[in-house]
Amino acid sequence: MATDSRQKPDNRRGANRSRSLLSDQARSYLGHHRKVARDSIQRMWKTPVASAMTWTVMGVALALPVALLLLLTSLQGVSAGWESTARITAYLAMDLPAEEARNMAADIESDGRVVSVQLVERDQALADFRASSGLDEALDFLEENPLPHTLLITPEESARSAEGVQALVTFVENMNGIDQVQVDLGWLQRLNAMTDILARAVWALALLLGAAVILVIGNTVRLAIENRRDEILVAKLVGGTDAFVRRPFLYTGAWFGLGGGLVAWLLIQASLWWLSGPIERLAGLYRSEFTLQGPGFDGALALIIVAMLLGWLGAWVAVRRHLDDIEPGDIAGG
Repeated sequence: MATDSRQKPDNRRGANRSRSLLSDQARSYLGHHRKVARDSIQRMWKTPVASAMTWTVMGVALALPVALLLLLTSLQGVSAGWESTARITAYLAMDLPAEEARNMAADIESDGRVVSVQLVERDQALADFRASSGLDEALDFLEENPLPHTLLITPEESARSAEGVQALVTFVENMNGIDQVQVDLGWLQRLNAMTDILARAVWALALLLGAAVILVIGNTVRLAIENRRDEILVAKLVGGTDAFVRRPFLYTGAWFGLGGGLVAWLLIQASLWWLSGPIERLAGLYRSEFTLQGPGFDGALALIIVAMLLGWLGAWVAVRRHLDDIEPGDIAGG
């Protein structure tokens, strides 16, 4: 029993010592990260012109696809609004009595896919046309009313799509007394197809420009590696690990990404401010509520994070490719 009582304090001291060592290692690790991050940003500030040029190139490359995506998002929102207001116009047979037209309107309105049906009778249609056209004298020569009864059918929200409207058109066309059904969704379908093509093109452009950003950062970090070649050799000579040696350059790439993301956000905001006035005036002429939507806080944060990831990736590619070529044996060879 005495032996057990002497072993327990030793075990506790060993566990405390182990936790203390792990805590010291964690503090040292985080402290080195803070030091390397601070040193990396300080080195960038020592060459403000070169850093600003890299940030500008990154900002332009990132702002272009993001601005196009914002424009497409706004256009898709407007087209969705146009689709939601799609209305079917049904022209009834000329010899159909008004009472039967009212019954037909009630039958169509009872369908679950229809919100409302407005009946425009022949006499009302002629009176409206007379009032809006200014052709009173010419219309007086008509022997009879040439206009039929008309049904204005508003689909229910779930049916306000190309497929839903087409199904409703087929249903109305098969009813007795219907002479012609008119709905123009072809232009909307063409617009949606065009926006889909443009969206794919923008994503392709974003991938290409993202690759360009990685190459720009990779080349910048490669030059930094060459400028610090002697420092890297000394670090490897004293036993510095690959992770230790590459860490400053990865932080450099991340800082370049942060600066490029901020520049891209500023360019997007400036473009929106510059274009908002003319776009609002043009939309007002067409009685539209179209506006360009900015990225917002979440979008700006996502843009900066993506930019930092691209910068880090470009730095990692450069370090992976060029750092292994620098070995302590190069000193003797030199």
